[in-house]
Amino acid sequence: MEKPADTQYQIHDLLRRRWSPRAFDDRPVESEKLRSLFEAARWAPSSNNGQPWRFLVATKDNKAEHDRLFNCLVEANQKWAYRAPVLLLSVAKLQFEDGSPNRHALHDTGMAAENLVIQATALGLVAHQMAGFRIDQARADCQIPEGYEPVAMMAVGYPGDSAILSERLRERETQPRVRKPLSEFLYSAIWEQPSPLLGHE
Repeated sequence: MEKPADTQYQIHDLLRRRWSPRAFDDRPVESEKLRSLFEAARWAPSSNNGQPWRFLVATKDNKAEHDRLFNCLVEANQKWAYRAPVLLLSVAKLQFEDGSPNRHALHDTGMAAENLVIQATALGLVAHQMAGFRIDQARADCQIPEGYEPVAMMAVGYPGDSAILSERLRERETQPRVRKPLSEFLYSAIWEQPSPLLGHE
């Protein structure tokens, strides 16, 4: 199932096609494709080229590792994410190499995650990022040291049939994608003053 965005202005097809389904096929993702995802993340921009992102990854080939990440998810996400053959946890390093704070670490880790997600779309994969996970459990179970912040979990795999989902999730899966209009977030150089780019929208 695909749900391309109904855009107001032209954007790249990869961006139109990217979305976050909950229905995954349980077939494995090839290692070559997984390496490609992290290569894409590797080339994300970052403040002072600090590259603060780290990714913990587990596939179903290693049940103990997969379970370690899966068990950190909240129950609502476990109900559908169990089918995903790959789980990731993004983590941000909060300091630069000289020990000074990196206030852009979360932003830059998000940039790397977006590169990964767009590359997944290009490879025929889907990815669903999740805020719903137990951060303290992830810190403990994954032995994440001080100075690093767990950011988001992600399920990755091939798209599946929405019929496998519960009725409630199936309804959410088939709803149209909705975004705020540009006028709600695009300003001139003065806060909440409409940008001239918007013309007479």
